[in-house]
Amino acid sequence: MITPRLLHADAPVGTALPELRHQVTATTVVLGALATRDWRPMHHDHEFAVTRNGTRDIFLNTPSQAAWFERYVTDWTGPHGRLRRMRFRMHGSVFPGDTMVLAGTVVEAGVDTTGCGWVALDVALSVDREAKTTCRAEAALPLGPDDNPWERTGDRWCP
Repeated sequence: MITPRLLHADAPVGTALPELRHQVTATTVVLGALATRDWRPMHHDHEFAVTRNGTRDIFLNTPSQAAWFERYVTDWTGPHGRLRRMRFRMHGSVFPGDTMVLAGTVVEAGVDTTGCGWVALDVALSVDREAKTTCRAEAALPLGPDDNPWERTGDRWCP
């Protein structure tokens, strides 16, 4: 089945993105740390995390959380959406055994002077309805079926 292309007009302010749920395991945490070359022991050594850091277990590192936000946004935009930037703030840790839920809303939508359609999203990564990390992401979406933000270069692309 071919997924229809998400267009800028399909994402007005107030649009809620579908939730993404993921059961975090020790493997999730450790593989995220390995993939980002983060060798700090609090992301793979339970004893160190508990006794040295005073946390309840190993926890998801910052680059892994960034990757989850990127995945969430680009799963929603589809292959023609182009991520412009993300800014996020961590408020708490994500541990094995947690079910993390990513949810977002379109908070701004517009077209820039080059004719590129943009949306701003407020996204939260929550565990048990408590926001552990909040994010503002901006992405370009096609204005029509013949538009593709990935084909914009030079003066036509102003991130």
